[in-house]
Amino acid sequence: MQKRKSLFFLALLVVMFIPRVQAQKITLADVVSKGTFRPKTVEGLRSMKDGLHYTTLEKGGTEIVKYSYKTGEKVATVLSVADLKIDSLKNITDYEFSSDESRVLLMTDKHKIYRRSFTAEYYVYNFTTKEVTPLSTKGCQQLATFSPNGERVAFVRDNNLFVKSLRFGTERQVTFDGKRNHIINGAPDWVYEEEFEFNKAFAWSPDSKKVAFMKFNEDAVPTYSFPMYKGEDPAHMKNRLYPHDYTYKYPKAGEPNSTVEVYVYDIKSRTSIDVDLGTDTDQYIPRIRWIPNASELAVFRENRLQNKLDVLFANPFSGDTRLVYTEKNDRYIETDFLDNLKFLPDNKHFVITSEQDGYNHLYLYDFSGIKVKRLTDGDYDVTKFYGYDPDRKLFYYQAAAESPLRREVYAVSLDKKKKYKLSEQEGTNDAVFSSGFKYYINYFTNVKTPMYVTLHDYRGKLIRVLEDNAALKQKMADYQIPQKEFFTFKNSEGVELNGWMIKPLNFNPNQKYPVVMTQYSGPNSQEVLDKFSVDWYSYLAQDGYVVACVDPRGTGARGEDFRKCTYMQLGKLESDDQVDAAKYLGSLPYTDKNNIAIWGWSYGGFMSALSLEKGAGIFKAAIAVAPVTNWRFYDSIYTERYMRTPEQNPDGYDENSPLNHAAEIKGKLLLVHGSADDNVHLQNSMEFAEEMVQAGVQFQMMIYNNRNHSIYGGNTRMHLYTMFTDFLNNNLKK
Repeated sequence: MQKRKSLFFLALLVVMFIPRVQAQKITLADVVSKGTFRPKTVEGLRSMKDGLHYTTLEKGGTEIVKYSYKTGEKVATVLSVADLKIDSLKNITDYEFSSDESRVLLMTDKHKIYRRSFTAEYYVYNFTTKEVTPLSTKGCQQLATFSPNGERVAFVRDNNLFVKSLRFGTERQVTFDGKRNHIINGAPDWVYEEEFEFNKAFAWSPDSKKVAFMKFNEDAVPTYSFPMYKGEDPAHMKNRLYPHDYTYKYPKAGEPNSTVEVYVYDIKSRTSIDVDLGTDTDQYIPRIRWIPNASELAVFRENRLQNKLDVLFANPFSGDTRLVYTEKNDRYIETDFLDNLKFLPDNKHFVITSEQDGYNHLYLYDFSGIKVKRLTDGDYDVTKFYGYDPDRKLFYYQAAAESPLRREVYAVSLDKKKKYKLSEQEGTNDAVFSSGFKYYINYFTNVKTPMYVTLHDYRGKLIRVLEDNAALKQKMADYQIPQKEFFTFKNSEGVELNGWMIKPLNFNPNQKYPVVMTQYSGPNSQEVLDKFSVDWYSYLAQDGYVVACVDPRGTGARGEDFRKCTYMQLGKLESDDQVDAAKYLGSLPYTDKNNIAIWGWSYGGFMSALSLEKGAGIFKAAIAVAPVTNWRFYDSIYTERYMRTPEQNPDGYDENSPLNHAAEIKGKLLLVHGSADDNVHLQNSMEFAEEMVQAGVQFQMMIYNNRNHSIYGGNTRMHLYTMFTDFLNNNLKK
């Protein structure tokens, strides 16, 4: 017995004197450049024609792998780049199968133009002959797309539309007037691409006999130029002595837009007919889309104020159009209407999302424009429409029904007697359905859970876990990571706002901590969402800051009135709410009200600058990255949607412009911009800087050479976030 006691105390002493492994600290490189806490996901997902299998892009884009929906297990490697033995094809960026899956279109060597546009090299692989051939040898292409029968590929090159016959290997040029900064065929201009959120402006008819395309005439659109220097990563050696001016068409608020025409090209006759779009040319054509039986082409037509949108059906042989549906709104129509409108396979009905009752809901209409039924009900927003399953007569959609902070996946029957909640876990859910809607893959995350990807049948039954990020969870166990908490408070007008907060590690409620506020605040945006992230905010909290975010009025998933109350006065209510949020945070017993900073990027940069001005004495410091400083400088589609034109609403443009309140700045400001920002032009920061200089306001400013709106490349991001961190450390007392 005595011997056992001795052994016990000896073991206890050994345990007591073993050095304890301390939790690792998050480094700035972890969250900025290394991607240490970046979750894995399932990428390049394509449902196959049979609806029983899907493919993914794996091993760094070198393999296309086929899986079974029924089991979730790998069936085969469909294609391996190594087997193709082509030096110029080292990996696949994206891919598309032909309708019979006998061929696959492979994209490689992708080069970005703007946010969604790019050029690339495409190859066609034939699974029957095992041959791989370049789509074209006459220059890089854009937007290559199989015809529905798989016999041809349409693509854009140098602003012209082409059709390649795979059977004969011939390349036919459809348009000949394409010219940079003049005419674009088959692809959108800059402002359409950015604000109507698409990059392909042509569509094959379902019977493969025709190609509808849009023609943009940019002649009347003013140009904007910025210098491109030599730079590094990448280096432009031709600019090493003399900078080169990059010039492109950019319509600012109130300025002329491109005029847009729609044509239908007939493959057999090699002729095009133009579609009747009405007499008004100062309008938008944000989408074209064929109805399922190819008998008519749907053309979306929207007025310049974006509060009236028509759906026209065009005869593809004559170009004549008839009005099928009109959506009107007292303020504006959100862009999600465009992609949520879907035609049903019966060629008699379509589904839209509309705010007719103050919330975004699903409605069923027939082709005569008569409302058949409202499909969803309640004081919540439907945020995405996935589609309709004709076999089970179910409509699938995503909604923020339980909380604006979360997203769920649902199915509802036509008679609304059956409604299923398919997502079981509380957080942010999104689904990708198989062809035929027999299966779906769910992408789930919340503040405590990295991306969790699961395979389900159409009723929601779990079949298999595809990605659980177990390795990331294990890695996170080695770190002390501060947790995100949600909160609400009421602003000075009694409106309840949602927020999240990250408290410092080893939080002491009796200590006073400096506060860093982050936000974006733009219309229908959301930063306060139940989703996972370990990022710069985690790093700051680890370093002794309280980090908080508040979604102000004007943000999403809280109904139309909340979302659109900022109409005609962008910045006013949002900045009021950020000032109120700072006051609320400063009132907490564990925060230092004399050491509060606010920062943001793009719309968030606009908000940081304006809040610093309006919150003089409340904010000690602000960081404004790529800010809009007067909406007169920004593009026509986005700005006029929320503000109308400067001529119609001059006070709305000027009263909340940071340019006009520069003298009111009391705190420290760091102003940052990329010199090659094609979206929010450097002009915004330069004019703002001049106003501060003339008002005698001292500030810090950093211009990143040749960087666009995202400000990245080489060591840029590490430099950027090191500068942010140093600025906060130097100006807020910890």
